[in-house]
Amino acid sequence: MSGKRKAEEIVQESDNKQHKTDKKDGTEDIIVKEEENGETESPLPSANNDNENGSQDGLSSTDTLDKKDDKDVLLVGSIQLKEMTMFFFHSVYLIVYFSQNLYIYEPIFGQHSVPCYRVKGTDGCGMFLICGGTNWDLTGRKNVPKGTKGATGRNLWSPHRFTPLSGVRVRLVASGSNSVHSIIVTEEGKAMSLGRNEKGQLGVGDTKRRDVPTLIEALKDHIVVGAACGKNHTLLLTDRGVVYGCGDNKFGQCGVGNQSPTILTATLISYKGPPIVKLGCGAEFSMILDCKGALHSFGLPEYGQLGHNTDGKYFITCNKLGFHCETAPKRIVFFIEKAKDGHITPVEVVEIIDFSCGSNHTVAVDSHKRVFSWGWGGLGRLGHAEQKDEMIPRLIKFFDTQSRGVKSVHCGSSFSLAINELGAVYLFGQTKRTGEANMYPKPIQDLAGWAVRSVGCGFTSIVMAADDSVIAWGPSPTCGELGFGELHKSSTTPMEVKALEGIYILQVSCGLGHTLLIARDESQQDKARLMKLPEFMP
Repeated sequence: MSGKRKAEEIVQESDNKQHKTDKKDGTEDIIVKEEENGETESPLPSANNDNENGSQDGLSSTDTLDKKDDKDVLLVGSIQLKEMTMFFFHSVYLIVYFSQNLYIYEPIFGQHSVPCYRVKGTDGCGMFLICGGTNWDLTGRKNVPKGTKGATGRNLWSPHRFTPLSGVRVRLVASGSNSVHSIIVTEEGKAMSLGRNEKGQLGVGDTKRRDVPTLIEALKDHIVVGAACGKNHTLLLTDRGVVYGCGDNKFGQCGVGNQSPTILTATLISYKGPPIVKLGCGAEFSMILDCKGALHSFGLPEYGQLGHNTDGKYFITCNKLGFHCETAPKRIVFFIEKAKDGHITPVEVVEIIDFSCGSNHTVAVDSHKRVFSWGWGGLGRLGHAEQKDEMIPRLIKFFDTQSRGVKSVHCGSSFSLAINELGAVYLFGQTKRTGEANMYPKPIQDLAGWAVRSVGCGFTSIVMAADDSVIAWGPSPTCGELGFGELHKSSTTPMEVKALEGIYILQVSCGLGHTLLIARDESQQDKARLMKLPEFMP
């Protein structure tokens, strides 16, 4: 039987000797075809019978789904997915979801779905570095709140090694432009949290500040591959495409299906759909991207930042406004193109591949390299050359007419960055607290020729890892998040961070007043350079 044959032909030929399971959720039937000797394939091992590397016995994460079409197969299950007939050996599986990063298969006989190719985390691990403000209770405030005890921490004006993580290799760091807390994921996928915790955003079961990274116990048996931080809430993503939320939930931004004021431990969100591959948090709203390219949003709908064609406002009393919040993920359905005369045209077949959230806006890229933005339009952060709020994702015409499409987007509090396929970096919005704003995307000429691989956007600061350097800029006042040192604390134009010269940075993430970095530490030369950096003990 040729692997090139369509699933429909296989089904037709095996009408008299096949066993079908009941259909589940509208998916195709599983076909167990008999061999010539009349015997059927033996059923797969139990979904719970895992081997040491986490995959099913006799079934690795890379060879479970065999898409080769140049062999005959003895016993084949097949379904049509994305115009592709998927064949896999020795199988009684139904592929439930499929994307470039993730396969979900479902064994028959009523067992639960389990992933055979899990959500991929970031590449590379290294040493954790930090700079900026570490007085978590005071950052972004004029005074320490009443009742706060033992406020400690100082401004780190240059990148420091972090004593509590000495000897710990880190795979992922995450914070946000409004965040005074952070998530750190180790090489093994264990999530730790650090910083302010007044709303339980650290997910450790209480509201006490953490000056030292603390393991999130609720996820200790999971492999965490993604995280996002809002003003006072956090989302975490496991390698199985499952999302957990914690922290401030006044507007439903944790996605657990209610508006309980605070969620103190990492809690499974109220979502039933394709596995999630990417997370994002605004100040008080959240976005998740599934493996099929659909965006889902939840939380505060103010300014239309959820993308559902409403700002959710209603009158509680004659002079008091309230909001109809989304407490569970809701799919963003419509994407539009708007002409200068206001004429609106729907944009069809939008499959999102990347997105980023600012305080009250979101920018996203689809598989056709088109860019959409929505939410608060103030200061040009949406790139539409006007300051109008957008309730539905709107196509940014500037990039639609460029010779090269956009490959990634990054958002700060009131600005946005887009990097095209040629590596050019565009800025729209405002990074300064005063002065003119970019009402439409403008290239940053100082970055021409730099190969940018990681971007961190803070409240007004930007830090980038490019080639063998780190580039940063932002207006004063700062807390040291730019890493320039105590004598040169800010810059309105991109500058190299001299303290990191010769150190290869794998990843950057910025918070409200601090910056987290992962530095390569594979060679002895890498380690020698890192050991020259100062060390911080909280």
